[in-house]
Parts: sequence; structure tokens; C-alpha cells
Amino acid sequence: MLFGSTKVIGLDIGTSTIKLVELNVNRGTAEVISFGVAPTPQAAVMNGEILDSLPISETVTRILEQVKTKRKRVATGLWGTSVIVKRINVPQMDESLLQEQIKWEAEQYIPFDMSEVSIDFHLIPEHRSQDVMEVLLVAAKNETVYRYAELVENSGLECSVVDVNGFALANCFEFNYGNSQKEVIGLLNVGAACTNFVVLENGHTSFVRDIPVGGGNYTADIQSHLGVSLDEAESLKISAGIGQEVPEEVFDVLTSSNELFLEELQRSIDFYQASSNAGEIKRFYITGGSIALPNLLESLQNGLNVPVEIMNPFKKIKYNDKKFNADYIAQISNFVSVPLGLALRKGTK
Repeated sequence: MLFGSTKVIGLDIGTSTIKLVELNVNRGTAEVISFGVAPTPQAAVMNGEILDSLPISETVTRILEQVKTKRKRVATGLWGTSVIVKRINVPQMDESLLQEQIKWEAEQYIPFDMSEVSIDFHLIPEHRSQDVMEVLLVAAKNETVYRYAELVENSGLECSVVDVNGFALANCFEFNYGNSQKEVIGLLNVGAACTNFVVLENGHTSFVRDIPVGGGNYTADIQSHLGVSLDEAESLKISAGIGQEVPEEVFDVLTSSNELFLEELQRSIDFYQASSNAGEIKRFYITGGSIALPNLLESLQNGLNVPVEIMNPFKKIKYNDKKFNADYIAQISNFVSVPLGLALRKGTK
């Protein structure tokens, strides 16, 4: 979004893991030709902010050595506090004039000096009247954008596209499911530190928000209530998620954590509905490395009272079966939607 190029590698830098995807995209088809993942260096990323770029660059370099890609251009995504996405109204105007006008409109909504931020926008076609048009305003501090670009370049690559993880999630969904849905759909990507929440209206992205709750909160809750170390709490959470035997109180904590997650999500849903004339969200698709948490899907479905379905990022995206087997693809499917959405990007030259 903030930069553009073609044939990019998708690079997703999360709190827990760093994921890299390379796709062959041709005439509406896409095939995974390389994929790599490694743990994120401890304390290098917090709430989407890059705190220490050097160990991240070193990790990306190791992944590149494993996947042996020849591409150099990268699309990476901002998330958490590193990016601001706001839904705003602007006067009706020709779209060719909007690029310049949006800078003046942004001053009302962005709490930073305009000379210190990079601005972009996404038009919401469903909410356009004779006098007003609605857009999603996207802003990131230049310092933050440069930090992401710096770590990419220190890995021997070229930062070609700086996107937003929420938009990348929507991009992956639309490629796999099409953009012709007539109902309002919610997307959730439940990560370690936050959950990307996206709303699609008639196949168009109309709302993006990062909720500061993820799998790490569940681990912290177990640690606090059971008085164990963080590593022990993480182990108990994972064991509960795969059906291994754990103390009953672990499930009590996880149930309580599910309720807190639902409360945070409901607040974001309420905010979306208060800022939109669209109808209620009729269906959710969920993905992310933390969706294996016990009873999370059931808790969301019962609490939201709408169908909640696991998103399949490989519904239409294919993979090279000489390099990947079906079991491996099944193992990674829950946490590749964002890097796949980034790898699908083709900016302008």
C-alpha cells in the first residue's frame, strides 16, 4: 500500500513467529512455491512495533537460506499500535482528487504531525452518497515504516510493499472465497498478541481494527492463576488445545479467558455497527495460530449467535505437492492467511 512493486515475497512479522511465503500468481491462480517459519526473537516485537530489528533480520536471513528463493522484493504488514486505521467521511469528489485531499482530512483524525506520517486510504463504495463518501484512512509513523523497511533491507531484500495485516487478511479471504458475498462478513485472525478484526460488506473491506487480545493473554492468565512459569503456562495451554490431560483448573481459566476475549470482540463489533449503516454481521470466518484454544470457536459462536467457520486459506490457493504434502499444509493452514495475503499483493511499478 505505502510502496509498490510486483512479484513479492509475503513476510509476516509477528510477536511469536516470523513467516515467509512465496507464490506464483498467474491469471487468477496462485500456488505456494516456498514457505518458511521461525520463532520471533524474544522481545524484538511488541504490539506491532519493531524494538530490535537486527535479530529479526538475522532470523529472516536464516529463513531465506532454508527456502532458497531468488526473489528480492518483499511485502510486509503493519499491525497493532504501529498503524492507525480510521473510518472517516469526506466530501464527495472525483477519486483522482481524493489522494491530495485526504492529507488535509487526515489532520483532523491523526494525532501526529502530518510530516511524520505516511498516509493511504481505501474507498468504501457501499457508503457513498451525493454529498459524502466514506474511506478507511490508514496512517503509520514514517519512523515505523522505515524500521520495517530497514530490517527487510538488512536481510538482503528490498521492501517493496508496506501493507496492513488486516487488509492482507481480507485479500487472502477474497482470493479464496470471492468478493461476491451479499451478506456482511467478519474475519478474525487470532494471533499471539492481537486479533485482526475485519468486516467485509458486499465483498469490500469496510472496517479494520486490531484487538489487543491473543493467545498470549491466555498464557498469562494460566500463569497468574496457577502460579507457574510462563513456559509452563504456555505448555499447559498447548496441551489443553491438543486434548492432552491437564489440571481441571486450566480449563476453568481458559473458559474465563474465552469470555474476556468475547467481551473485547463484542466492543469492537458494537463500535463498527455504531459507525456504519450496514446490517449486522451474519457470519464469521476465523483463522490464526491461536484458534486451537479449547472451546474458543464454540464460545464465539454461542456468544455472537452467528455461524463461525474456520477460514481455509488453501480453498483456491494451490501448493506445489512435490515440495509440500497435505499433512504439512493442514498443520500450517491456521497461521498463513496474512503472509499469503501479503504475497498476493502486486503494487504498481
